[in-house]
Amino acid sequence: MASKDWSPETYARFRGLRLRPALDLLAQVHDLPEGDVIDLGCGNGAVGPALAAMFPARKLIGIDQSPAMLAEAAATGAYRRCLAEDAATWEPAAPPALIFSNAALQWLGDHGTLLPRLAGLLALGGTLAVQMPRQHGAPSHRFLREFAADMFPDRFDFVDWHPPVRAPVDYHRLLAPLAVLNIWETDYIQRLLPGGAGHPVRRFTEATAMRPFMDKLSPAEAEAFVARYDEALAAAYPAEDDGSVLFPFRRLFIVLQMPAHPF
Repeated sequence: MASKDWSPETYARFRGLRLRPALDLLAQVHDLPEGDVIDLGCGNGAVGPALAAMFPARKLIGIDQSPAMLAEAAATGAYRRCLAEDAATWEPAAPPALIFSNAALQWLGDHGTLLPRLAGLLALGGTLAVQMPRQHGAPSHRFLREFAADMFPDRFDFVDWHPPVRAPVDYHRLLAPLAVLNIWETDYIQRLLPGGAGHPVRRFTEATAMRPFMDKLSPAEAEAFVARYDEALAAAYPAEDDGSVLFPFRRLFIVLQMPAHPF
C-alpha cells in the first residue's frame, strides 16, 4: 500500500501532551541575532502560535512535507510562509536566527551529517533547538517492531536496525565542538484517559510510530496486527483504578548556540 499523508486530526488527539515538550524546549532559547525563525517539520502548526508570541517581530516560516499538515499550520495564522520542503535537504534563503524542530528529525537518518549541516545554516550567534522522542526501547515501540517482524517477515526485517535517535552522550560528542551546547532528557509520565476504540497507548502511537507499519499492511493484516498490539499494550500499560493509563515517554532535547563571531 502506498504511504499515506499525515492525519492532522489523529495527531492532534493528544495535542497538549505533544505540545508540552516543545514549550519546554522553547523556554531554553535565548539571545537570538537578527534573522528569521524556522519551524522545521512544523506539522500542523501546534508550536507556531508559541513561536510567534515569543518572537513577534520576526518572520516565522514553517517547513514540512505533508500537504495536509501544512494546510493546518497555515490556518493558524502564526506563519509568514509555509513551505512544502524536505527537512533533510532544505536550505534557507538567508541564515536564520533560530531553527526550531519539535518531534520531526527522528524521522530522518544520518544525524551525524544532518545536525552539523543544520547548525552550519544558522546566522552567527544563531540557535538550533531540537526535541526528538527517544522511546524506541519502550514496549510501545518495541512491540511494533517485534510483532511486524514475526507476523510479516516478508516486509519487516530489523536484523540490522539501529535506533533513529542516539544516546545523549553521542550527540554531545558530535555537537560540542561546534558551539555552546545544552543536552538533556526528560521522561514525561503521560496520563492517558480511556475513550474510543483500542488501548490508549495505541491511540497515541497510531498517528506517529505506527504509521510506517500500517502503511505496508492490507486492511485484514492491519486488523490482526492491531489486535495483537492492543493485547500486549494492556499487559505492559495496565489501567489504573480510574481507568486511565500511565504512559512514560522519553524525549531528548538539544539546544546549540553558535558563536556570535567567526573564528
